[in-house]
Amino acid sequence: MLQQRIHIKTPVKSHKINIFALPNFIMSMRPTLIRLLFLLGMFSAVSGKAQRLSLAYVDSDYILSRMPEYQSAQQQLNESAVQWEKDALDMETALLQMQRDYSAEEILLTGEQRKERKNAIEQQEKKLISFREEKFGMEGALFKKRAQLVKPIQDKMFDAVQNVAKAQGLDYIFDKASGVQMLYANPRHDKTFEVMEELGIPLSENEIKNEAKKENK
Repeated sequence: MLQQRIHIKTPVKSHKINIFALPNFIMSMRPTLIRLLFLLGMFSAVSGKAQRLSLAYVDSDYILSRMPEYQSAQQQLNESAVQWEKDALDMETALLQMQRDYSAEEILLTGEQRKERKNAIEQQEKKLISFREEKFGMEGALFKKRAQLVKPIQDKMFDAVQNVAKAQGLDYIFDKASGVQMLYANPRHDKTFEVMEELGIPLSENEIKNEAKKENK
């Protein structure tokens, strides 16, 4: 029955935008840190050199949250998502009204009128599904806009991380926010504030105090 099929409601999903969900780009690896360090140690042993690896880490989420470019990008993405959600909700409301009207008037309609109304409801359903996919799908407008806004921020941070690594002679910098399981991390090896300074982000009073504490440990 049409009535049973068209009353399956597909509510508008909430699309909370968070551009912290970036591709892992700062030597971020999914294996545990222990396994990774073991592999690095094996590599050094095979090379025949008793070379001590110089490791450090950063928190890309924290750095992004302190970048003005991130704030602007976040706002633009949220504004687009809110507007598109509103448009989808309007389309869904129209669809539900069409369904209610058909249910109330079906007994009064001729066979041809029923067919026309059914077709109109089906077209509205397709329109809603297509709109959601176009805006919120994996290759949708929101995905593309996020990539467009995030890439310059991502590249800028990556360059700053590389500069800090080269200036301090570091072999590897891991991203604390990338999913690498850090069972323990000495704060002295946290280069987050150094990367922020490289980006020209002034440290707050609390951040300066934390940096001083880190150096004294």
